[in-house]
Amino acid sequence: MSTRRVPVVERIMKANDVQAMENRETFDAHGIHVVNIMASPGAGKTSLILETVRRLKDQVRMAAIEGDLASTVDTDKVRAGGIPAVQINTGGGCHLDANQVGQSLDDLPLDEIDLMFIENVGNMVCPVGFYLGEHTRVAISSVPEGDDKPHKYPKIYANVDVLVINKIDLLPYLAFDMEAFQTLVRGLNPEIQIFPVSCTTGEGFDAWTRWLLAQAETS
Repeated sequence: MSTRRVPVVERIMKANDVQAMENRETFDAHGIHVVNIMASPGAGKTSLILETVRRLKDQVRMAAIEGDLASTVDTDKVRAGGIPAVQINTGGGCHLDANQVGQSLDDLPLDEIDLMFIENVGNMVCPVGFYLGEHTRVAISSVPEGDDKPHKYPKIYANVDVLVINKIDLLPYLAFDMEAFQTLVRGLNPEIQIFPVSCTTGEGFDAWTRWLLAQAETS
């Protein structure tokens, strides 16, 4: 079994990358900047999207692709927030792949979108291994998860463009060393952009949305 596994995995990854490049060509042709958001369940992926939409919906045209094992709960919330959204249910798969994203594009008004969020399945391991055609990769860590996550999941921190540290309003109540956490992350990824925020209070969102708008304007 082990002698066959590697070629099969290589074929799967190659097919994914080919589709991802086709996705990227589609995004670029329509002038859409695409952000792939990855995090563990409960870190605040949907909350980040909703608060970002609330602040930017009058400045930039947005949409979302929502990935989950099942249900349309997050898609319903995002649509209620005022932007188009489509649901991908993986039926047990721990990540989105490029083919799933590509198939979902027919259900979105691509000519009316400047900035698209892809909310990946809640997982700190699998999603970062699959390129979807995105321009920007974002990981979210939340304060209640602890400041030792980079020790446990170094790959995701080393392979994203941005880290959002969510739920900073809870810092007074939890033993979370922000300085040590950021130092550890930058040791894995010296070029990473880091934005501490609270989706509850709005703290830190001005810096995050300014940066995000600047990225969208380049697409």
